[in-house]
Amino acid sequence: MDPGEDVPQWGQQVFGCQKSPSVLNSTGVENCQLLQSFCGDEQLGFDLEIERGEGFFEGMLINGWLLKLVLLYGSVEDSIASWVLTKLLYSSNKKLQDSASEFWGSLLSLNEDDKPFVNLGYFPSYSILMGAILNYGYLHDAPSTKTCTSEIAVADGGPPQNITAWLRVVSACCKIRKMHAVFSPSEAEDVLVIVISLFLDRRLEGLLLILGDCLNSLISYFNTSEWESSCLIVAESISKRVKMDLNCLRLVDCITGTNDRSKFLRSQLALQLLKNSFGLKVANVERILKSVTSINVKEKECNFFMLYVHIVLMDNLLFSSDAFRNKTAIIDAWRIFLRNCSTHIGCTDWRFYASKVRNKASYLLQGAMLKRPAGSGNIPAK
Repeated sequence: MDPGEDVPQWGQQVFGCQKSPSVLNSTGVENCQLLQSFCGDEQLGFDLEIERGEGFFEGMLINGWLLKLVLLYGSVEDSIASWVLTKLLYSSNKKLQDSASEFWGSLLSLNEDDKPFVNLGYFPSYSILMGAILNYGYLHDAPSTKTCTSEIAVADGGPPQNITAWLRVVSACCKIRKMHAVFSPSEAEDVLVIVISLFLDRRLEGLLLILGDCLNSLISYFNTSEWESSCLIVAESISKRVKMDLNCLRLVDCITGTNDRSKFLRSQLALQLLKNSFGLKVANVERILKSVTSINVKEKECNFFMLYVHIVLMDNLLFSSDAFRNKTAIIDAWRIFLRNCSTHIGCTDWRFYASKVRNKASYLLQGAMLKRPAGSGNIPAK
């Protein structure tokens, strides 16, 4: 039997020890002008002259009345916006989280003229959102290397309870750049690296749609003049945070968008991963291709598992974007190597991961043949 089945599945610890947030100062929401202006207003049909503690405001948020009043009034005070954002990021009450997400989603929505529905002076900031994800236990420097000491362990081995709300508000922030740039380009790069790394946490598999929406929103956030350089920075940063195993393939696969930006990011990430794997100081495609194709599958000590990782990354590098589609020499050299892998590894070769390399090479060869550059002839046998 192929011992490749013994290879650990993808998955990496992205969250470690959750921290209790620093004391959240009262925002003075109880004294906001919005509710004071409606107290005793006969047109409302009811009297708001009641005890307006935090519990009352939480009820207003959950049942939707706070949002209705804000929309009716046409603006939202900083104290209200800040208070709701705090509930969104830190409340353990799921109803409060969802209501706060809906509230902020409405505040950060634009009409057909790219104008906000309400006047808003307070916005989520990079520092607030980064502080929240770090409080959730995000391992910012090196995932899977830190252990819990005096901090609060992640409950039940599950994801941070507010991570869904965090992803939704980040996504909403990205969609209003025409109105307000919440993140600088460097800050958006940091957040994009974080969101991509979250795909490694198996506990977040149930959030793939939300993660995907947030990822695509961040990719679309950058201006055209910013994207290429920011993409290279993001790809290089991610490549340093993941091992050359199934985890790196997982990250490449999670970038599923079919637009040019997503395909470019996928290609650049594959390039950086291969550069690091071969210890190259410069990400030179020709040198990387030569390093991959020089591997002799007939050698007894051939590392088929690493070869499997390399050929998947190489195929993503060459075909995710259109940069190399007309590079006939490069594409033909790659096809020859795929053909050799599919024909020189016998069906009875039981070496570690050998059959998977043969099958993957055969599959990728079919795709490579369909992507033949214009004017390319038949591939010579080697």
